[in-house]
Amino acid sequence: MQLDMPSELASRYKSASQRARVVSEAWGEENLYCANCDSGVLVRCPTNTEAVDFTCPECEAPFQLKSQSRPFSGRVTDAAFAAMARAIRASRNPNLFVLHYDVVRWHVLNLLLVPRFSFSISTIEKRKPLSPFARRHGWIGCNIVLRNFPIDAKIPVVSNGVVADPGTVRKQYGRLRPLDKLAHDVRGWTLDLLRVLREIGKQEISLEDAYALERELARLHPQNLHVRDKIRQQLQRLRDLGFVEFLGRGRYRLT
Repeated sequence: MQLDMPSELASRYKSASQRARVVSEAWGEENLYCANCDSGVLVRCPTNTEAVDFTCPECEAPFQLKSQSRPFSGRVTDAAFAAMARAIRASRNPNLFVLHYDVVRWHVLNLLLVPRFSFSISTIEKRKPLSPFARRHGWIGCNIVLRNFPIDAKIPVVSNGVVADPGTVRKQYGRLRPLDKLAHDVRGWTLDLLRVLREIGKQEISLEDAYALERELARLHPQNLHVRDKIRQQLQRLRDLGFVEFLGRGRYRLT
């Protein structure tokens, strides 16, 4: 993977956002690969294709590329909230690449891959409607909330200028692939519990540790009135998916 971006393309545009889009998409076409199969290339989609920037020529997996010159924070700006929510509920949202680059050198610093089946409604949030004076007044966009994904779902492809082995990236992606078989609402519970368990910061936890997360999970899933029952159910699901090992006597190990 080449980390220098085709900076010569930027000179054709005055808008900073246009320069970023053109340079990053051209870089992606030459350097991105598929994590869902062994294809070493992705094909750029036609201009104005909704929500998808690249597809795999072998397995047809869709990918979206979001680039920014500032370090990763808690949020990535995305398109319309309603459209994104519909896509997640129908399991039609693409895999997401989040690219952080040095705008002075046009050099890739960090690149994260977020698998499409790790998205749930709790990973996006509404932005404020556009003002009455805007051309698309009333339009509501969304943010992708990176901190609402478990660390397992934020796969490093480039970290501080160091490129990860594609085999390692595909292995991490494949570990999450069983989530694709779950309905979006079930998947949301599973991933939310995994995230908050990881945030405890301990490899071995107790059922009481999990119960202590009840308030946070109730906030994310206000329609559920039996949160502790759901926690026990989702611990079993995480066990079946290989993320949790039961030790007995109300003790668990995060794998």
